Amino acid sequence: MLAMIMISFAVTFTLTIFDQYEHNDQDNEQHFLDKEEAIRASMEYFLNQHGGYIPTDSVVAVFNDKVCELSDVHDVFIALFDLKGRYLISSNFVEMDTLQVPEAVNYSILKQLSTGNERAYIDRNFGKGQYALAYWYFNDSSGKPMLIANVVYEKSYDRISELKGFLREISTSYILLFLLAAALAFLLSRNITRSLDIVTRRIRKTKLGAHNEPIEWKGQDEIGALIGEYNSMLKQLELSALKLAQSERESAWREMAQQVAHEIKNPLTPMKLRVQQLERTWKEKPEEFAHRIHGFSESMIEQIDALARIAGEFSHFAKMPKPNFEETDLDQIIQSAVELFHTKENVSVQYRYSFVSHPIVRVDKDQIIRVLNNLLNNAIQAIPENKAGLIDVYMRVNNNQVLIRINDNGIGISEENKRKIFVPNFTTKSTGTGLGLAMVKTIVEQNQGRVFFWSKLQKGASFYLVFTTA
Repeated sequence: MLAMIMISFAVTFTLTIFDQYEHNDQDNEQHFLDKEEAIRASMEYFLNQHGGYIPTDSVVAVFNDKVCELSDVHDVFIALFDLKGRYLISSNFVEMDTLQVPEAVNYSILKQLSTGNERAYIDRNFGKGQYALAYWYFNDSSGKPMLIANVVYEKSYDRISELKGFLREISTSYILLFLLAAALAFLLSRNITRSLDIVTRRIRKTKLGAHNEPIEWKGQDEIGALIGEYNSMLKQLELSALKLAQSERESAWREMAQQVAHEIKNPLTPMKLRVQQLERTWKEKPEEFAHRIHGFSESMIEQIDALARIAGEFSHFAKMPKPNFEETDLDQIIQSAVELFHTKENVSVQYRYSFVSHPIVRVDKDQIIRVLNNLLNNAIQAIPENKAGLIDVYMRVNNNQVLIRINDNGIGISEENKRKIFVPNFTTKSTGTGLGLAMVKTIVEQNQGRVFFWSKLQKGASFYLVFTTA
């Protein structure tokens, strides 16, 4: 809006100046022609009163008073020259010198007149004024050139003075219009931006799976239409979130049930075989039954312990206890975890740190110990049996961030498995539930931390934990 006003002002200003200067030139030209024609007519009438012809040597005496009279009446300078361009008489010799009118007609003027031009015209700037000079042949009654007449007219700029006044008035009008438009634009834009700001804040607070309050808007304008679409989208979003959550729960439970069945089935198969072997021994070799019952008991106890362990892991993952936050020294619990795995054969576990004071964070101490034990255990298991293992645990404090890195020189993680590394039930081991890293991710996020990793196949892997200091 403001740009349109400024552009229209500039266009109007430019066109007005151009138009007024053009009209001023046309007015000056017309006024000069009118004065010139009037002077010609008066001189012809005067000549006819004296018989239609005056000798050149009598021109000064005859036309002296008449030239002065015409000059006063029409407010112009008049001079007469003979046909060779020599000066004869003027209305004011002093003014002729002031206006720098030459006493001899220029050769180019004589040539123009002699070649059939009725009039020769020149523009000249002098002092602060602009003058128009016209030369023409003054003929006798028979139509033959008798004299060369010259008229000098000072151009008028009254229209330009009026233009300046007009431009001042229109400038004042446009300034007032611009101020009014600026105020109106400010009010309109503030109203629009306030409305959009309300919508922006509500959209920013929109959360998938949570109840989002619709926006109330009384107006039926474009903002109202936008808010109506937003409220409609909220309803569809909630329905979609409910369906998605239900579908994910059903899918998760189906996968969990399949995994539980698979893990329980593994110990049951050897248990069934041991029972069948014991039954055959009882029938075929009763004397060895007492000896076999001891091995059978040990095998069954191992398999029952495996089933209990599987049940415990699924139970812990399905119902993760609520974190008990307390101020914890991460340096101490890392040292304890490293010492626990320090005695592993063919594996060197080292701990390094970079900080001035011990980093204190608000976390659940027991859960973080479980995370460290799980990551260290995974790092050790990732190292091939024929390779000397090196586990490097490093902690650094930067501003209010604590970074823990657990690096190994194991087999690494393939590109295909990187996308699924934190997915429940995913495992690359021949035994295991695939819940370890999924549990790590859940625990770390519950303790307001982040976990991520870097790995290169056959080079090893690095897992990173980030927490905020208390």
